Amino acid sequence: MSGSQAPAREPRWQGALDIIAEMRRQPGITRADAARRRGLSSGSATDIIARLRRISLIDETPAPTGTRGRPTGALSPHPDGPIVLAIDIRRSGWHSAYAGIDGQPHILQPRGPANPPRSVISELGAAVAQARDSFGARLSAVSVSVAGTVQNGRVVHSAALGWKTLDLAEITATGDLPLLIGNDATLAATAEARSGAASAARTSLHLTVMTGIGGALISDGRPLTGATGAGGEFGHLPFGDPAVPCPCGARGCWDMEVDGRALARLLGDTEPGDPYRYAAGVIAAAPGDAQVMVAVTHAATSLARGVAGLVNACDPEIVTLGGLGPSLASAAADAFEDSYRRGLMSFRRALPPPIVTAGYKDDGPLRGAIEVAFDTVLSETGLTSWSAKQARNPATGTRTRR
Repeated sequence: MSGSQAPAREPRWQGALDIIAEMRRQPGITRADAARRRGLSSGSATDIIARLRRISLIDETPAPTGTRGRPTGALSPHPDGPIVLAIDIRRSGWHSAYAGIDGQPHILQPRGPANPPRSVISELGAAVAQARDSFGARLSAVSVSVAGTVQNGRVVHSAALGWKTLDLAEITATGDLPLLIGNDATLAATAEARSGAASAARTSLHLTVMTGIGGALISDGRPLTGATGAGGEFGHLPFGDPAVPCPCGARGCWDMEVDGRALARLLGDTEPGDPYRYAAGVIAAAPGDAQVMVAVTHAATSLARGVAGLVNACDPEIVTLGGLGPSLASAAADAFEDSYRRGLMSFRRALPPPIVTAGYKDDGPLRGAIEVAFDTVLSETGLTSWSAKQARNPATGTRTRR
């Protein structure tokens, strides 16, 4: 009609996505509680869950008895539901895990060193092919975490791996599977925000000290990664000595004041082949060696000062530290705390955002990769695709043969 707008149409899968979200947040939640939390009527919830059971997304079992009112069921992932494959590539090698809708990783066998890149691509392609064989049509996405800068779905730089530009698209072979590529620290930040140490915060900052410093600012469970996906490279902020070159091509990067390369330079050692392992050894030795403690204190105060700068700029509720960050901070705890507070704007010092150890250790990037994979699978487009797949083949794939 002239002068009026048609009423907005609710997305086809919105109610289903709401129910799935509640089940993922609290496995075993009852149908009645899930409906209540999402403002759905009992009848609507019953219809939605029946539909989700028909397409193998949610299962419902009798809830414990003894409660008032009409019987209700406990919700859980369907045993024939979608599966995602997550892969984590780091300097020491790569490993993978599969997960169902509950998001819990089931770790597969670790593989060898992550070099040379062509060999890794071949191995990853074989891993995807094996997952296809194991899960059939249930395999719904592949999500890769890389210790490097990712722009527009391509690895464009990795000091940790010694890689330049690399396209991983061919690992899914036929290209019929969604393939997601993300920075490891960004994915770890996502995991911390959704179910880890920052899960109670709407806005959080995560930093990981490995070979360099990575991380992400998270808002409402999603990382802010910029126009091309390359955001979060905090280690390349010019918080360091402008005379010191960084492998990224810039000078004065924060990376070069905090990680194992910084410690080696301060101690007069040659640059280590594995900065992470070198730094771990130096930090462990610091309490018994005055010279080493001076170097560790320098790196810890540089880390704290940079964190303060990011807190001033980004205004998070909480800061989570991963990798070597917690051990570096605790090795020079007083200096770290003093440097952090001195770097904060004065109005923040009365109640500064707490800096806490990340809830997830080595599996943070894998968990984050699983989360972003299910962001794709459990979307309007993803559920439409899954439903169509079920219509073609109700016995979707085969149960895992592991």
